[in-house]
Amino acid sequence: MQLVVLILAAGKSSRMGNIKQLLKIEGKTLIENAIETSMKIKKTSTLCVLGAHAAEIKKKVDMSNVDVTINKDYELGLSSSIISGIKHLQKQKKQFDGIFLLLADQPAIKLAYYQEMVALFSKEKKKIIASRYENRFGVPAIFPKSFIKNLLAIKGDKGAREFLQKNKKEILSPKTRVNLIDIDSPKDYKTYLNTL
Repeated sequence: MQLVVLILAAGKSSRMGNIKQLLKIEGKTLIENAIETSMKIKKTSTLCVLGAHAAEIKKKVDMSNVDVTINKDYELGLSSSIISGIKHLQKQKKQFDGIFLLLADQPAIKLAYYQEMVALFSKEKKKIIASRYENRFGVPAIFPKSFIKNLLAIKGDKGAREFLQKNKKEILSPKTRVNLIDIDSPKDYKTYLNTL
């Protein structure tokens, strides 16, 4: 079984007011943390999708160990990064059983949770493995290869979330509960730093 981790890190960080991907938590930027964690997930390779601020991020972060693609359509929202990543994999003729979507701005998620998702997927390869929020499913999520066509059709910033809502019967979730906080604003960042 082979998974490709797609780290979605193309956003403009408009609510943050500066480059969110380069915010530091315990000495590491959000994107470095996501890359390092993704490389420890078994049975995976990593593709990082950049967009806004790509040049600045590449200047400050060592990305030599991961594949990188640039989403020129990042203004169209998160869905465009998923599509950009998949098209890059298709162009490379990359073989995989599923795509593991991760956000660069969820630093509270630990490696053990990702490993649990992979273990669940290796038992149920036809199911989507998604994270359970209070009243919905979301990322991190693993999509089997059979759902790639559906992912290429999603639109906007909430495309993947809406797709998950429509396909609840196809979803399994890890039993472990985890802090799924997104760092989107200076307030989120401050609040999270205060929990460390």
